[in-house]
Amino acid sequence: MLVSGLGYSVFWWVVLWGCVVMYLVSLVLWYSSLGLSTCCGEYLIIDNFSFSLVSLTILVSGLSMLASVRDVYKANNKCVGFVFSVLMLTMVLVFCFSVSSLLNFYIMFEFSLIPILLIILGWGYQPERLQAGKYMLLYTVSASLPLLILIILVLAKSGSAFWGWKSVVFIEFGWLATFCASLAFLVKLPIYGFHLWLPKAHVEAPVAGSMILAGVLLKLGGYGLVRFFYVLSLVGNLTISVVFCLGLVGGIIASMVCFAQNDVKALVAYSSVGHMSLVLGGIYSNTDWGWLGCLLMMVAHGLCSSGMFFLASETYSCYSTRSLFLVKGGLVLVPGVALCWFLMCAINMAAPPSLNLWGELMLGVSILSYSMVFALLTGMMTFLSGLYSWYLYSITQHGQYPLWVHSVVMVEEYVNYAISFMLVFLLGVTGTMLMLFS
Repeated sequence: MLVSGLGYSVFWWVVLWGCVVMYLVSLVLWYSSLGLSTCCGEYLIIDNFSFSLVSLTILVSGLSMLASVRDVYKANNKCVGFVFSVLMLTMVLVFCFSVSSLLNFYIMFEFSLIPILLIILGWGYQPERLQAGKYMLLYTVSASLPLLILIILVLAKSGSAFWGWKSVVFIEFGWLATFCASLAFLVKLPIYGFHLWLPKAHVEAPVAGSMILAGVLLKLGGYGLVRFFYVLSLVGNLTISVVFCLGLVGGIIASMVCFAQNDVKALVAYSSVGHMSLVLGGIYSNTDWGWLGCLLMMVAHGLCSSGMFFLASETYSCYSTRSLFLVKGGLVLVPGVALCWFLMCAINMAAPPSLNLWGELMLGVSILSYSMVFALLTGMMTFLSGLYSWYLYSITQHGQYPLWVHSVVMVEEYVNYAISFMLVFLLGVTGTMLMLFS
């Protein structure tokens, strides 16, 4: 039994630090410019978008395992199955961001639902996780079926389908083909109106599930829209303009909905909908600044939302609740975690010198270059982003903490654990900033 427990422990920490080492290796490969695109052949594609999101996937996977040390590893809560689920999800996402074939991308795109569903159902907190998993499957699979039909048509007409192809299918079906190709990614992004599965999945998922879901899986929608945009813009300019408007208006509505939430995780989940609306605007603006701002925002949001979901999990461990009506007095009770909350909320509201600031500036310029009509919408979205971030920090860190909060000894353990996580997190943020601005 002792040998078995030691083997599980070695397996856990080898995988965890292996993710960190692989992330550092990815930074070295990026800086050294070893001709990765020529080494990968015709089946893989390596560029700014794919390589940055692959590095983000590896980093967030390692951070999710580090965040689950107490709930899974120390509690011996099926830790081997958990590690295999995270590893399988990481490998699927890495291939999803790297393949050049459209059919292979669709297979990986849909296969990523299986590991995240296993994580939600196997390590979730409440019985409602079954309903959350059902919502996630119904929304994402139903929306991606038209994309599968479109891929089959392209294969039947052209014989192959790779990124950047030109097919007569889009010319024949026009806006219908554009809608079918965009729907799967808009649900995955998601924009307001297709987002109902997201808060449910976040609330019921464990901390690792929430971190990977917000940090990486939501980026599949933006990545797919970037790859598809060239063929979409050939025939669907009116459709793209309509989705552009609906996305920005939905981002403002989602930002307003944040103030009506009483669950910390639900508030962070709805803030993701608002940030991804800016990403949609940057993609559809069809400018260099918009696409670069889209990449910066996706990476920045992946890191920031992962950190906020980790802090929400620590808040639940300390207070035994995530209700904003009951979580009070963090500055008095856990000042170390309160500092982490301050940093995450400041990054979430795009305070300098965070990646979020550069991403929002570039996305704002690109959206205004598309049309000055959206100046008011963009300004309101930026203002509301800062407002609900300040609201989240102030309502959880001020006031009198409840009497049932755990003892001071346990609180100190939470503080040390949170600070150690944030140190690794900030190391990853620094490396990512150096990579993107090199």
